[in-house]
Amino acid sequence: MTEGTAKAVFTIGYGGRRFADFIRLLQQHDIALVVDVRRFPGSKVSEYRRGNLEAELSRLGIEYVWMGDMLGGLRREGYVQYMQSSDYQEGIERLAKLARQKNLAILCKERTDAGCHRRHIVASLVQKGVNVIALV
Repeated sequence: MTEGTAKAVFTIGYGGRRFADFIRLLQQHDIALVVDVRRFPGSKVSEYRRGNLEAELSRLGIEYVWMGDMLGGLRREGYVQYMQSSDYQEGIERLAKLARQKNLAILCKERTDAGCHRRHIVASLVQKGVNVIALV
């Protein structure tokens, strides 16, 4: 993907998904960058813990960026209110810029966007004219 307009941004949740299937989905869609939007990027499943995930993706030639500080859920004031903050707006701008540079997937735990704060990130991206595709 060249610098310019994002062709599409993918979203993916790992909940209940075998790690091999998760990797296969990324590879099938030529994902070059995984943007982790978990506020606290730990997991009961060791492969999905931030350090392990970053190392395995790197081994496979897939970049990893953690943006949970700017786009992560579990906000004291509630996520919809948090979306009005400059940190959130800056995070969305950074995400949109990354999407113009690389084929990327936004990662969180919940399997579908509907049950996750990713739905708000998706809405913000769609508002900017970005096509968003859920990998289910």
